[in-house]
Amino acid sequence: MTNANSRISENLAVRRSDHTTVRYTASGPADGPAMMLIHGWGCDRGDFDVVTGHLPEHYRILAVDLAEHGESRSTRQVWTMEEFARDAAAVLEAESVTTAVVVGHSLGAAVAVETARLLPGTVTHVVALDGLHYLSLFPAQNEEQTNAVVGMFRDDFASAVRGLVEGGSPAGTDPALSEAYFEKMVAVRRPAGLRAIEGLVRWDMDAALRETKQPVTVFAVRDLVTQEAIDRYRDRLDIVLVDLGSHHFPVEAPEDTARLLAGVASR
Repeated sequence: MTNANSRISENLAVRRSDHTTVRYTASGPADGPAMMLIHGWGCDRGDFDVVTGHLPEHYRILAVDLAEHGESRSTRQVWTMEEFARDAAAVLEAESVTTAVVVGHSLGAAVAVETARLLPGTVTHVVALDGLHYLSLFPAQNEEQTNAVVGMFRDDFASAVRGLVEGGSPAGTDPALSEAYFEKMVAVRRPAGLRAIEGLVRWDMDAALRETKQPVTVFAVRDLVTQEAIDRYRDRLDIVLVDLGSHHFPVEAPEDTARLLAGVASR
């Protein structure tokens, strides 16, 4: 996978009831092994464009815009990780996928876990790209902790987003990259963006993992993971430390990211 392949992509959509239209990009043969790519909060499926080009050509790649991110739109009132997973499941069902590896970056990793829980007979493996190991977000937070996090976004949305970006930028991260991530994420559609943050911090990952039987591999940025998180989840998550850049390493190191994903998918 030294050179990006020349995939032909289709821009497609699936409608859920009368409240949500999910846009996604599909490439590769319809009968190829399926891999779904789910972006993080405040981002969109375009983050995976270059990654997709480095994946084996025989894979069927489905890159999804979550509701109210990218080109997907929704008027619904529920913004839980479970509801985002229903969006992902709708795409898999529209594509008649029978087996798939589901990959999620950041918040998308929570959605990937819930998709696996929702479709245990379809999803064979969950891959988290720098997700599931942040103890200040992913384990169930109590009401006081949840209100504190959500309150920061309600009180000063831009500053809270800036804090997210800075927290995901190890020493040596190009300031121009961090600024680009900030500008993209701060423009997330609201109020859905705020409610998605609330849905994330209210998500009970430990409970979800107890009901998720598929293997879960986490590619975690070495400088951003704590030993406490590794110790807590080593028996449930296969945590692989990587040195590929910041929290947004799929954008910064797409070829290496594709190699990691292809390695998991080929198991």
